[in-house]
Amino acid sequence: MALMNHSIYSADRATHLKIVIVALVAGIALSGLTIARHTISNDGPVQTARILDAGKPMMMTSSTQMAVR
Repeated sequence: MALMNHSIYSADRATHLKIVIVALVAGIALSGLTIARHTISNDGPVQTARILDAGKPMMMTSSTQMAVR
């Protein structure tokens, strides 16, 4: 029966290596699933382009009248 060490500070080299390997495999699996989900999605464009028209240029002054160029 193997004794379990519940502290990361006093764990041996093999335990640290197992943790790194599990984290690496989980990261690769998550990245692969995310990329696969993104490439097979045919929802169309997520963002649509909107055209904004600026209108006529005008100059604002501190008076109550507007000067239109």
